[in-house]
Amino acid sequence: MQPTNRSSRILLPARYWFVLFSLIAALGLSYIPTGRLAGVPDWVALVLAFWCIREPLKVGMGTAFVFGLLVDIGHGAAMGQHALAYVVLAYLATTVSRRVLWFGPLQQALHVLPILLLAQGLMVALRLIAGAEFPGWWYFLSSFTSVLLWVPLTFLLLLPQYQPVDRDDNRPI
Repeated sequence: MQPTNRSSRILLPARYWFVLFSLIAALGLSYIPTGRLAGVPDWVALVLAFWCIREPLKVGMGTAFVFGLLVDIGHGAAMGQHALAYVVLAYLATTVSRRVLWFGPLQQALHVLPILLLAQGLMVALRLIAGAEFPGWWYFLSSFTSVLLWVPLTFLLLLPQYQPVDRDDNRPI
């Protein structure tokens, strides 16, 4: 018996330009000034985790480092703070990618939550070491809002990869 929540459609490989476009769009969303508003997701971390899980050969720790530096520059944060957190996030997401892909999007979100929380915890630890004050427990709310966005983000980012449903009559398979 086949599970009813899974699609029987075959996904095409993700195109590199689309992966790069989605990461740049996430970077643009992260540059929107929201101040100290609690619960705003870390868009780059979310999209980076998605692509590290879905396409670990195309997006990895090098991409995470570059986009981490770009977030550091855009936010005026300590240089390397986001880069280190994103590299750890990319490593962990790539490590669990084969396991996570066995599950549906809701269960995937539960697997991604500890990875996002760890990345945020690492950023807080680096800030505390540098002498900043603790931002408060509300800071970690953004990991939970990111997990809530995992299912719609999965649907949105996988749309270009679906093959057309129509059959080619010239192919026997």
